[in-house]
Amino acid sequence: MKSVFYLLFFAVTILLVLYMVMDKHETVKSEHPEVKNIISVLQEQQKCWNNGDIDGFMQGYWNSEDLVFTSTKHIPTYGWQNTLERYKNSYPTLESMGVLKFEFLHIAVDTDNISADLNGCWELVRKEDNPKGEFFLKLKKLDGNWKITKDSTTSY
Repeated sequence: MKSVFYLLFFAVTILLVLYMVMDKHETVKSEHPEVKNIISVLQEQQKCWNNGDIDGFMQGYWNSEDLVFTSTKHIPTYGWQNTLERYKNSYPTLESMGVLKFEFLHIAVDTDNISADLNGCWELVRKEDNPKGEFFLKLKKLDGNWKITKDSTTSY
């Protein structure tokens, strides 16, 4: 029985290592006209973050109690105000915020042109550390503006 466990553990470990070293970072190649508008929302968020403006960063999110934010470090957060408070508690200083960088891997806009999925990588460059991970976003076009309605962020 132990040998089966060790074999399974070894196989899972090898698969995880292969997953981490695979070059999975392709750039977005979509020609869909809404991709540029979606990317601009995240670029504005990045700019606000790097200026220490969490309130401005939050403008990219849907201001609704139905907003969902999940991460590997916290329990899920529901609602715009709760997400804002979580960001402010998790990043109370400019130093803790660091410099945010995004890499967009894939953006899929639904045929209705009012919803989209985006996945990408994030990185914080800080004096003491350099955390990174991936994010998976659901966006909707509301009143002519793209807003994040669900954010699932992982760290590695």
